[in-house]
Amino acid sequence: MYKKTYVEVNLDNIKNNVKTIITKYNKYKYRIGMVKSYAYGHGMYIINSLIESGINYLAVSSLDEALSIREYNKNIPVLITEIIDEDLIDTALSNNITLTIDSLDYLKKIKNKQCKIHIKINTGMNRLGVNTKDEFNNIYNYIKENDNVLLEGIYTHFATPGINDIYYDLQIKRFKDITSDIDLKKIPIVHLSSSFMLLNHPKIDFENGFRIGTIMYGYDITLSEYGDSFKDKIRKLRDDIYIKKNHISPVIRGVKINLKPALKIKTNIMEIREVKKGEILGYGNHILNENTKIAVLPIGYESGIGTNTNGRCVLINKKKYEVLSPICMCMMFVKIDDLVKLSDEVTILGDDITLGYFSRLNNKGIQETLSTIDKSMVRVYTKNGKIVKEI
Repeated sequence: MYKKTYVEVNLDNIKNNVKTIITKYNKYKYRIGMVKSYAYGHGMYIINSLIESGINYLAVSSLDEALSIREYNKNIPVLITEIIDEDLIDTALSNNITLTIDSLDYLKKIKNKQCKIHIKINTGMNRLGVNTKDEFNNIYNYIKENDNVLLEGIYTHFATPGINDIYYDLQIKRFKDITSDIDLKKIPIVHLSSSFMLLNHPKIDFENGFRIGTIMYGYDITLSEYGDSFKDKIRKLRDDIYIKKNHISPVIRGVKINLKPALKIKTNIMEIREVKKGEILGYGNHILNENTKIAVLPIGYESGIGTNTNGRCVLINKKKYEVLSPICMCMMFVKIDDLVKLSDEVTILGDDITLGYFSRLNNKGIQETLSTIDKSMVRVYTKNGKIVKEI
């Protein structure tokens, strides 16, 4: 590692998260781990840790991601959740990769090739998926007439989180309507739930698989319970009336689940400088209003940390230090005191610098933050407190 800026991934936390989830939600036969976008920034090296912990299927967005899984594991089933180009189908099938199908025309492109497929149902997001019962039946009948095609799964992806919204129930109804001419219990895998749906909604009766990403990596996205304040009591009363009036399915609040984030971003101090009052710091017209001792860090917005410094801190020796404007492409400034030394490690994300806080600084969701962490940064994997791999 030439530049001591890196992403640290705790494999023990990932394994414990998965085991905790599977233990709590043990009525699902298929536990599908979402590892798209470089495993939400964690890197594909985590694949075997996921499998050892009980994940028995993986899902990605692209063929490139699916093939990167095969570098670490040749046997785990892998589903591509997007439609891939026709000229890539042979490569996918020769690597035992499952395809998503959303139209009869696309299915016919596979021709006489042996393949496993999952049919995607469009229940309201309108990105991909079969739109009508007739379309679905045409695909299903074609599969029955072609022994080379194995219909392994049927799934959808919800457009809304289902918190006091009518659309969530409508999407479930659409799924049932579109597939109503078949017995879903005869389909090996039916998967609808994401991390949020798994935590905050009752299990759908015909569903035997879940797809999880966010919670697998240690981020608790459970709905909080209503508080005891007057404002919360009014909010609960309002919600209850709306739910009853519109016949909306209930949600589950206050789920207790012990998850631990696995990812941190760390760097070192490149230089310590004394900058006088009235001098400029970095690009632009950022004038210091007092004599300031600063640490220069070898990380900037190219690494996906954003540029907003309003309220941003880093951790040095378990103490928070203020980040000063501006954050440059490859460097940033931190206001320090005499306790900080050149050899000290700096935590940019992790521990008391939570992902939620970090994401709000840049007006992003936590998934967006994870997926935009620079993939070229070295990933350092730890197990039992020791480094086991650097990639």
